[in-house]
Amino acid sequence: MSNTPLISLQDASVVYAAGQVRALSHINLTLHQGERLALLGANGSGKSTLLRALNGLQALSQGQRLVHALPATQQPPVSAMLFQKPFFLSFSVQRNLRLGLWLRGVPADQRAQRADEALRRVGLRELAQRPAHALSGGQQQRLALARAWALQPDILFLDEPTASLDPSAKREVESLIAEFGQDGVSVVMSTHNLGQAKRLATQVAYLEAGQLVVQRPVDAFFNDTLPEAAAQFLKGELPWT
Repeated sequence: MSNTPLISLQDASVVYAAGQVRALSHINLTLHQGERLALLGANGSGKSTLLRALNGLQALSQGQRLVHALPATQQPPVSAMLFQKPFFLSFSVQRNLRLGLWLRGVPADQRAQRADEALRRVGLRELAQRPAHALSGGQQQRLALARAWALQPDILFLDEPTASLDPSAKREVESLIAEFGQDGVSVVMSTHNLGQAKRLATQVAYLEAGQLVVQRPVDAFFNDTLPEAAAQFLKGELPWT
């Protein structure tokens, strides 16, 4: 991991329902190149809102979002996002993937090769002509990862990427996420799964009621003394601690 910043939130707040619901409150956070950040917290803590705010999908009510140019290219980082339930059109696996490349402006002469390489990477090359809707839940999430990887992203945003999968499919998807991280892709992931955060993250941030309570390297988060709110959350999830 480098010290190169990719995206920063400064004093970022998000308010819904005409000011009645504060989803995020005065968040200061920077994602660095090569970092794998896990967002932890109970339902309604602001994890998904923070994920969308970092990705630019959620407008801020206060504060600012800064996107930093990559030193090598002086261009902003390319990002891709996976949702808990990926959406596909009623096309084949390959056509869904190539459509994503077309929407991102990838030249026509590159789409077939990128799609083929991405499907091979996630183990779906043999299913390229199968309807995407005919895939299992785990296969669909792997296709979503292929669609993201084909964009050659610098940052991968993941919203509960394995929440609805069986244990076998969960392991497959986790393995792919780990591989992308090892390739240098920065990852931001919301999850309820503490073991998943331990396995995949380099940094962990804990949110409660829209506030960023603590952010630490993964080993320090799970092994050192935490603020009371975060410690109580871990005790609830890990009753043997």
